[in-house]
Amino acid sequence: MRKRIRVGILFGGKSAEHEVSIQSAKNIVNAINKEKFEPVLIGIDKAGGWHPLDSPQSLLNSGTSLPIRNLPDNVQSMTLLKRGGGLPIKMRISNTLEDLDVVFPVLHGPFGEDGTVQGLLRLLDIPFVGAGVPGSAIGMDKDVTKRLLRDAKIPTARFIVVKKDCFPKYEEVKEELGSPIFIKPANAGSSVGISRVSAKSEYAKALKNAFDFDRKILVEEAIDGREIECSVLGNESPIASVPGEIVTKHDFYSYDAKYVDKNGATIVIPAKVPSATSKNIQDLAIKAFKVLECEGMCRVDFFLKRDGALLVNEINTIPGFTNISMYPKLWEASGIPYSQLIERLINLALERHQKEQKLKTSYI
Repeated sequence: MRKRIRVGILFGGKSAEHEVSIQSAKNIVNAINKEKFEPVLIGIDKAGGWHPLDSPQSLLNSGTSLPIRNLPDNVQSMTLLKRGGGLPIKMRISNTLEDLDVVFPVLHGPFGEDGTVQGLLRLLDIPFVGAGVPGSAIGMDKDVTKRLLRDAKIPTARFIVVKKDCFPKYEEVKEELGSPIFIKPANAGSSVGISRVSAKSEYAKALKNAFDFDRKILVEEAIDGREIECSVLGNESPIASVPGEIVTKHDFYSYDAKYVDKNGATIVIPAKVPSATSKNIQDLAIKAFKVLECEGMCRVDFFLKRDGALLVNEINTIPGFTNISMYPKLWEASGIPYSQLIERLINLALERHQKEQKLKTSYI
């Protein structure tokens, strides 16, 4: 009998998106092909502690978060060790050693999606799903993302960068970007810390809200357009899914609209756009994927203006895998079911790692 590939599913995290990550991990555990893959669950609590779970059922039976004080008695701390020639990685749990063939990080937001975990896994020489260190760090930082898009002649909304020790007056922002504006943390996802501001009286509160989550924030012009998303899959030769549309009943596609209000938004897949527009979205998604050094997977979010112009809003290098998440839904509509999508992502990680092993690490 062929040995199953042991997949370390890394979830939770020291992030405002901790709860979303757990829901993503639960869906992956449900969908992964158990005949080919053996999931090994590693939860990161809100304090940053790493804890192996004894079985997939432990995750499925867990609540919405993994605070350290509520971990089950049978969940222990863990240490990651690099052994021998580097492969496979060793995970010490109690008195046993378990080998991981690949890691699937499902960590949304800082300390997981921003290149930190990716750098750790690179040091430990273990394959992992998704973008590497550069692509992860770039994709997490909306400021860096938008500057690289701008340099590559990919249209994006006008913006200014604000830091806590020096920020402009509301009147100055309004003169440059118009009204309303959006204020958001530069390094966060799931619409955490985002505010729509249309009056001076809302400005200070919105700044404080964003600064609660990051030391650098973006102030962006508001775009009057439809919210379109497109999924990208691959390494050197990526492909794009059919585009989908988010129709929100809130002022914008906020955290509440995504995860709290069950009727907060409607997903339309495929998006009702002309075929030429759909092709432009796919081409631009792939171009952004390459420009921003992405690998494995990425979701590219667009604004489609009334005149047909497309703007890239942002990207997500570890998109959600919850039961309402666009990334897997778009691929399912494009002919790649959830289980096959997970398998392809794992294979892409293994293929990339094999190529990296052939690179020289010594000149002498």
